[in-house]
Amino acid sequence: MSDSPVQRHYRAEDPHWHWLEARDTPEVKAFLEAANAESDTWFTPLESLTDALYTGHLARRELAVSSLPEALDHHVYWSETAADAEYPVWWRHPLEADPTDRSRHECLLDLQALSRHHDFVELGDMAISPDEQRLAWTLDTSGDEVFSLRLATLSAADRDARTPVRGEARPGEVRPGEAQPGRARPAGQDDECLLEDIGPDLVWAEDGQHLLFTRYDSTQRPFEIWCLDIESRAETLLYREEDSEFWVGMGKTRSRDWLVLETASKDTSESWLLPAAAPLGEMTLVRARETGVEYGIDHRPGHFYVLHNKEAPHFQLDIAAEHAPGNWQPLITTRDDVTLEGVEAFSWGLMVDERDHRQAQAWLRVIEFEGTAPTQTICRDERLAMPEQPLSQGLGDCPHFDARRLRIREESFTTPPSWIELDLDTGERTLLKRQTVHGDLAPEQLISRRLWATSDDGEQVPVSVVMRRDLCDGEGIPHAPLPVLLYGYGAYGETLDPWFSIARLELLSRGVAFAVAHVRGGGDRGEPWYLAGKLEHKENSFNDFLAARDALVEQGVGAAERIAAYGASAGGLLVGASLNKRPEAFCAAVLDVPFVDVLRTMENPELPLTTAEYTEWGNPHESEARRRIRAYSPLDNLSAAPYPPLFLQGSWHDTRVPYWEPAKLYARLRQMDCTPHPVLLRTDMSSGHGGASGRFKAWRDNARQDAFLLWALGVCEKAGSETTARSNG
Repeated sequence: MSDSPVQRHYRAEDPHWHWLEARDTPEVKAFLEAANAESDTWFTPLESLTDALYTGHLARRELAVSSLPEALDHHVYWSETAADAEYPVWWRHPLEADPTDRSRHECLLDLQALSRHHDFVELGDMAISPDEQRLAWTLDTSGDEVFSLRLATLSAADRDARTPVRGEARPGEVRPGEAQPGRARPAGQDDECLLEDIGPDLVWAEDGQHLLFTRYDSTQRPFEIWCLDIESRAETLLYREEDSEFWVGMGKTRSRDWLVLETASKDTSESWLLPAAAPLGEMTLVRARETGVEYGIDHRPGHFYVLHNKEAPHFQLDIAAEHAPGNWQPLITTRDDVTLEGVEAFSWGLMVDERDHRQAQAWLRVIEFEGTAPTQTICRDERLAMPEQPLSQGLGDCPHFDARRLRIREESFTTPPSWIELDLDTGERTLLKRQTVHGDLAPEQLISRRLWATSDDGEQVPVSVVMRRDLCDGEGIPHAPLPVLLYGYGAYGETLDPWFSIARLELLSRGVAFAVAHVRGGGDRGEPWYLAGKLEHKENSFNDFLAARDALVEQGVGAAERIAAYGASAGGLLVGASLNKRPEAFCAAVLDVPFVDVLRTMENPELPLTTAEYTEWGNPHESEARRRIRAYSPLDNLSAAPYPPLFLQGSWHDTRVPYWEPAKLYARLRQMDCTPHPVLLRTDMSSGHGGASGRFKAWRDNARQDAFLLWALGVCEKAGSETTARSNG
């Protein structure tokens, strides 16, 4: 091992590098900065490729973008991001105004202007008061997911225009570089900061005077829900959760009749109700928590609709009278081959999310009622049409309870995100917007297909692949095996439904195939798929990922020696554990903010997330759970095998996966000095778990990552000799 940060900072008395957890010591930052410098040196011969990937990405993307306008009761709202801007600006105009009349446009929030004051800017939530005269919003300026609450008073048609609002430019005054059209109130730095150290989410009560927010405990667990009186600044505690495995949250029904206060662990939940117009009134418990029972609630006048898994392993939908929310009666019973994933209530009926266990495909189901409570009956029950499969289809922003023209968002591996207006009365679909793609690789030049991999226990694991159409025959089989990037997550029941990526086009255009392993532990085949990859079944996730890799080779998609792996967060655990089992299976891997020190992290209840994760990974203070975690935790199972080239990425302000987890993995592997390939660590010193907050910086980081992958896949070489390129120095 040449002179390196690991050699210089090694401590014989601490071979596991636990000293890196001492965040406030100067040696920690010195080590991380030295590793960053080493990484920069290694990437120097790839600078031209990184630049080409970055500029190529920009050339494919529409840089100046606007969101779809959304009408509320009094104004129309939208956001705009300038071509050279990192962050968006939010605007509105009165409902009756001509949208092209810029003099009627009012700036609500200018994150681009605000970013000049901070290296990191992350908007937690924006909440418009019911009368649309106040804007509340939360902001994180470090990446640690701790937010401050800001409040702005907005313009009113009957307000004296000569009287500026707090933080508002006076008539005739424009602040340099900030939003200018119309009433350019550059909400941001000067808005009133009401609270610090709170959670991101906000909900207005319907009286327009009270605002709900959450607070954290010492482990950054949201454990309290508070109500703030905007006029008096008085704070009232509504709910405190004492169980350390439960997190609190809140929402408001689309009917605007009820506030819903929720507390939940990974497998158990409980809800309370408050009248939305009287948030300091008496709370009503829907149904007391019962271990293993999860439920969520929505509302139509006269009824609540409860999605739950009590004696319904794949969830079912029940109905309850408004005066007796805990008395549930079946509406859609549980089925063996379908998981019910969500329900949205409207005045006319329900929109239900369902997922097929066999095909790993989800869809939307429309249920309409006729009559009024309690005698209403179902008059329509049908799935929405799907123009292609596999496809991601979801309900877009639809704030109005009576809306019969709904916004549906659709995308696939080959079709960019599209927003469709669906007329429930005529069935007509109108394309409102589709993400623009420029450049030499159009969406129609891509092809995607679904493979099935056989895991070690015989389970069939879906694998999605997207690649250039001209490299394949009519059945989507490549003329010759391709270099492949295999992506995996597989935790918390999260799904990897098809998604389009402009950044991915840089890899696809160079002949790389992109594959997704839908392993157990995720929710891609419904609730049973999730349960089969957690706790004592976690090993299934790793076996499924390796089976997906093998299926790519066996079915002629990927070249055995040219398959790289990518995993982020819990996906980093998936990839890390798979590498420990079979390091020769991959030619390279990128582990982004990877959860790799599983046992030690889960043994420390003082860390954020730990106690809430017991039902996902197990409580290591129980001997059997400890044994299981110890058997797969990546840092506890390193071997003296030649690992492939590795690029590890961490974030200094990450509270979910602390920076020291990828740093320890880097140090341990380099210390073992058992691989001739590079093991690189890059720590972003100004961001959190999600990486850079600005879009251009995020795209630049992605280009660097892709340059590493293209080099490792043999698609592009580094400048200089191969020996130099594959060294650790």
